[in-house]
Amino acid sequence: MTGAYDDRDGKIWMDGTLVDWRDANVHILTHAMHYASSVFEGERCYNGKIFKSLEHSKRLIESGRLLDMEIPYTPEEIDAAKYAVLKANGWTDAYVRVVAWRGAGFDMGVSAARNPVRMAVVAWEWGSYYGDAKWDGAKLDIAKWRRPDPMTIPVAAKAAGLYMICTMSKHAAEAKGCSDALFLDWRGYVAEATGANVFFIKDGEVHTPKADCFLNGLTRQTIIEMLRDKGITVHERRIEPLELASFSECFLTGTAAEVTPVGQIGDITFDVGAMTREIAKDYEALVRA
Repeated sequence: MTGAYDDRDGKIWMDGTLVDWRDANVHILTHAMHYASSVFEGERCYNGKIFKSLEHSKRLIESGRLLDMEIPYTPEEIDAAKYAVLKANGWTDAYVRVVAWRGAGFDMGVSAARNPVRMAVVAWEWGSYYGDAKWDGAKLDIAKWRRPDPMTIPVAAKAAGLYMICTMSKHAAEAKGCSDALFLDWRGYVAEATGANVFFIKDGEVHTPKADCFLNGLTRQTIIEMLRDKGITVHERRIEPLELASFSECFLTGTAAEVTPVGQIGDITFDVGAMTREIAKDYEALVRA
C-alpha cells in the first residue's frame, strides 16, 4: 500500500462499522481538531497476532479516562475491531492504529461534555520506522523542547496533544540529517525520543531513564522484563546528559521503532554493538513467537 494516507483502498473501522478507506472522515468542527481531545494506540501485528493487543486496548481506555473522556467500548470490543480491520484488508503483518476522540456535537468550546466520544481503527503495512537506521544506527539530535513537569500534563496518557513538541522536534532533527531527537525533561535529565524510549549500555549493564514524566511504553516494559529474565542488570534512574559519553551502546524501543540501535546523539557516538543486536534479535523472536 502506497500513496497519501487519505487516498488508498481498503477498510477502516469507525464507530462499529467497516467503511471504505476514503469515506473515513470527520466534520471540521470535531472537538479533537480544535482542542486535542484525542488519545491513541500504535500496535504491530506479527504473523496474524497483535503483540500485547489487550494491554494496548486497556491503556487506550485509561488514556481516555485521564482526559475525562469515557471510551464507549470494552477492551475486548476494541480487540475485536482491530482483528476485523486486519481481516477485511487481508493483512497478517501490519501496523494498527486505534484512535478515540471527542467528535462534533452540541458544544464547541473548551468544554465538550455533550459531544460524543468516537473511535476508529485503521491499519497499514509498514516496515522499519527508522528505515536503514534500524540496522546501521540512528542519529539523534538534542531537542530544544523539554518534557514537561507531570503536574502540568497527564503523562500516563497516550494523548495526541502531548506529541506537538515531538512533531516540531523531529522536523528540526530531520532538517539536520538526523532520524529523531532526544528530549531532556524539565529538570534537565535525559527523558526519551519523540516516539520511543531510550536505553544505554555500559559494562554489560543497562541504564534507562526513570519513567516519571513520560509514557512508560509497553515495549519499554517488555524489554526490561526480557533483560532481567536473562540476568542482565537494568537501572531505571535519572540520567544526566553529561553521562552520555560514558555509555558504549544505545538503543530505542517502541511499537513502531521496535528495537533500533543508536549510533550518535549530538556529537557523541555509540557502537552498534553485540548486546544491542542480541536484544533486538530476542525481541524479534518474542513478538513472532
